[in-house]
Amino acid sequence: MPALLDLLYVLLFAVALPLFNYLVSWPAFERRWQADPARARRRLWAEAIPHAWAIVAVGAVLWLYYDRSWASFGFSIPDGWRFWTSIGVVMLLVAYLGLSAAAVARSAEARASVRQQAAGLTAAVLPHTRTDMYWFAGVSLTAGFCEEFLFRGYFIWVLSPWLGWWGAGALTLLIFAFGHAYQGRSGIIRTGVAGLIFTLVVGILGSLWPAILLHFFLDLGMGFIAWLALREGQSAIGGVEVEKQTA
Repeated sequence: MPALLDLLYVLLFAVALPLFNYLVSWPAFERRWQADPARARRRLWAEAIPHAWAIVAVGAVLWLYYDRSWASFGFSIPDGWRFWTSIGVVMLLVAYLGLSAAAVARSAEARASVRQQAAGLTAAVLPHTRTDMYWFAGVSLTAGFCEEFLFRGYFIWVLSPWLGWWGAGALTLLIFAFGHAYQGRSGIIRTGVAGLIFTLVVGILGSLWPAILLHFFLDLGMGFIAWLALREGQSAIGGVEVEKQTA
């Protein structure tokens, strides 16, 4: 059964931190973005990556302190048909993202469509330069592991004794989606749809690993597709990429 420290930990990452992001971190990023978009974007990533891993480290210490099994957490390798289904789903996503990236790379119209969809502050957190893309790979890995650890792992484990696994999964889906309220309504919807897929994957396949891989590849692939489109707003001076600022 969950202990009081588990409940306090869940309140920290599922309620307190999203509120802090909405009320403090994101408004601060918006102000920095107005002055220097590239610097604001990289500072956001440089802060977000270690913070996320630190929060996961707290959860891991709690789990080890109570001497619990990692298999019961969700860190087990699927077996039988679940293993092959996991492999197939991940490969299908990678293939889809690869084909989408190829289509965007070939078509100026497709790149224009991506730029239109990624407007304003949505584009602000997407990679624009090759250096941005390296940072974004770290962001994708961090989001893939840490968010699944926290929401599809710890959160569901803590609440399932009272709500059942699927009830806890439904609640974490709502909190996960609205935790991205700083991205606006479209961000809530996109996050909610992705969260629903990840929750179903964990619930059906009985493991966090397929969801972690799907989350990582989805974020990385979408970031790469955005980079293919947004990098057209750059010019090269002396071999160094420079962002063209537009009003």
